[in-house]
Amino acid sequence: MERSMNFDEILSHIGGFGKFQKILYVWICLPQVLLAFHMLISVFTGAVPPHLCRSNNTTWALPASSDAFNFSLVMGPDGDPDLSCSAPGGVPSTPLAQLNHSTALALSDDHVTGVCQGGWEFSKETFHSTVATEWDLVCDNANLNNIGSSIYMFGLLVGAVLFGSLADKFGRRNIILVGLTIQSTFGVGAAFAPNFYIYVFLRFVVGTTISAVIMNAFVLGTEWTGSKHRMLAGIITDYFFGFGYITLAGLAYLIRDWRKLQLAISAPGFLFIFYIWVLPKSARWLMANQRNEEAMDLIRKAALMNGKPLQEDIEIRQGYNDMVKMEERKKDTVIDLVRTPKMRRNSCIMFYLWFVNVLVYYGLSLNISDFGMNIYLTQLIFGLVEMPARTITLFTLNRSRRISQLAFLAVGGLACLLTIFIPDDLSIIRTVLAMVGKFGITASLSIVYVYSAEVFPTVIR
Repeated sequence: MERSMNFDEILSHIGGFGKFQKILYVWICLPQVLLAFHMLISVFTGAVPPHLCRSNNTTWALPASSDAFNFSLVMGPDGDPDLSCSAPGGVPSTPLAQLNHSTALALSDDHVTGVCQGGWEFSKETFHSTVATEWDLVCDNANLNNIGSSIYMFGLLVGAVLFGSLADKFGRRNIILVGLTIQSTFGVGAAFAPNFYIYVFLRFVVGTTISAVIMNAFVLGTEWTGSKHRMLAGIITDYFFGFGYITLAGLAYLIRDWRKLQLAISAPGFLFIFYIWVLPKSARWLMANQRNEEAMDLIRKAALMNGKPLQEDIEIRQGYNDMVKMEERKKDTVIDLVRTPKMRRNSCIMFYLWFVNVLVYYGLSLNISDFGMNIYLTQLIFGLVEMPARTITLFTLNRSRRISQLAFLAVGGLACLLTIFIPDDLSIIRTVLAMVGKFGITASLSIVYVYSAEVFPTVIR
């Protein structure tokens, strides 16, 4: 008696997570390291070191070497922000760098002239150069730095819409290859940007490719993985993002010049050119686009690699006939996300979960300099927190998706709220609370990826 098999049953028959899928996940996971680099690099390249305003008045001439400045005048709870953005207008007999703290503050109160005309001197204790120090993105121009970061994040939004649609038309594999190529090219270009505006544009393009790669790689992996192993496979990719998180702390510590650091994280992307030969297409996507023969060829290859070849023709024919039914379906669109009451409810919940998770996750990740501790150590700690946060979801998800999501969101949100009430001088306590918040929101973000893959149908995923 003939037995009908859908695609999930075929995957289970050939090995839901066999050798073919494991090799596929190696290719999917490797770019995640570079994605973490690009997502978090602005923590270091866009940092604003302590700075002092130069005066046009020659009697206020300051030593040429920034190491001679007493940058404590603008740091700490007693620092005077006026010295960062305003030039002193008096004519003291002693250069500012040689004044003690109280005298300098008193003079700054008496002799501030307003806008800094002579430029700034930046501390090089932590960073040799950043985007902010090269293009003076401080004081009146400080908002440009924030706008640049916002434009980059807007690139992620544009990329999600643009490359999501293109992936439906041209395939996950093709868009991943295009995304990696553009990402590497424009990432390297950003390291040689002649001005801030070109730099922002290049980073915007890189942001669009982040969405192209991260979304389609995740979808490609889950579409080739059996339902029993889909959760585990989805979490595996997150580990590589966390590894990139940790590695970036070491790279940034060793490379203090922003252009060299930007080049170091972008150039390795060209090594992925070999993906042209090793990265498979999505059989599900091929079937959804009525390319069933090509899909079956891929399935047979996967079955052979897994050591479970499809030997009985009736299974192949019956599976093939079952796939043909997809041809008779109407063309699905994004409107299907809100077409029925149940789908509207699910979509609204998922959209909100994504908004909350991404907002908090990157809000913490991109503002580690605000915690008052060593920026490289904080980055390392936040990266290390990612690992247990990803791991714990492997145990909680098997019990309940809903309760796991709720619990980790509550932990992350409560810890972040408590940081508001911690004084600035208790930086260690604030950092510990931020770590707890990072733990909760990282686990929650891992869950929402798996949740989305399970809630939305393949054709509109």
